[in-house]
Amino acid sequence: MTTIVILSVNGALPSALMGINDVMALSGLSFVHKSEDNALTKVEWNPTVILASHDGKPIRDGHGRTFEVDSDLNSIDHCDAILVPGFIPNGEGCPPQTITNSKTQSWLSARHKQGSLICGSCSGVFALGEAGVLNNRRCTTTWWLHDELKQRFPKAKAEWASELIDDNGIITAGGPLSWVTITLYIVKKLAGTEVARVLADFSVIDAIPKSQNLYVPEGYQTSRNPFLAKAEYAIRKAHYQMMSTKDLSKVMAVSERTLNRRLKELTGETPKAFIDGVRISHACTLLVTTNKPVKEIAFSLGYSDDSVFRRLFKQKMKMTPSNYQQQRSHH
Repeated sequence: MTTIVILSVNGALPSALMGINDVMALSGLSFVHKSEDNALTKVEWNPTVILASHDGKPIRDGHGRTFEVDSDLNSIDHCDAILVPGFIPNGEGCPPQTITNSKTQSWLSARHKQGSLICGSCSGVFALGEAGVLNNRRCTTTWWLHDELKQRFPKAKAEWASELIDDNGIITAGGPLSWVTITLYIVKKLAGTEVARVLADFSVIDAIPKSQNLYVPEGYQTSRNPFLAKAEYAIRKAHYQMMSTKDLSKVMAVSERTLNRRLKELTGETPKAFIDGVRISHACTLLVTTNKPVKEIAFSLGYSDDSVFRRLFKQKMKMTPSNYQQQRSHH
């Protein structure tokens, strides 16, 4: 029997607490699904889902309402996955300074050592950091909490605005509604691709996570740091020109090694990834604000081969340039 624990902590986002529970309940339904080849497939998966607080007592969600749970943590000595939803932010947009107590942190650490999947969505990732399970692990959170995550947990390898990262069973995702992405991913890991696909169809939710870069306000990242602002300006200014790491280091008047170190510290990216990221961001603007064909946009951004540009765009935005143009034109 598969057991999934939803960690319930004061201040939690109530939609995530119940949303995860509801999606998992749907996965427990028995229903017949018609596959692409018109074959009828019976899909059935019945996980045990436990809402648990550290002492088994009700919590107060982020809106101050009482929220009943099923169990205390001590009564759960084994589970397949633990999901930590995000929290209602404080006035500065950040999660509470202290999210979990030492008992919860020890329990999370012990379950991690047992091999449980440990998952955090949005600011719920901070609870994983408090338990020490992010140390030396790649992870992400919602884009506006990236700096806060790095500051609180410097041993974590935080990556800017990734949609979902699975570093050997430590699974993190960004955005207040990223619990949907996390939940479907867990279903896929524990029950298989077919169950996850059918569940996504049945729930009418998108099985493919979207890049956070679709939603990050343009200029937000570079506005926080003069070095990044200067680097982005140099990349945008190099219109119709190729730009390598060496080229950017010359413009920035630093060595390639220093450039690599600074960009890694500030964005978690290599210089090449940063250059491509700025250009793809610029491409997003051009796709929506001009009528230029994709090939011309790629050329104007310094890509001599538009197939390379298309591949990079799809890799970063999880959709083709044409699909992005269509999606944004309807917003």
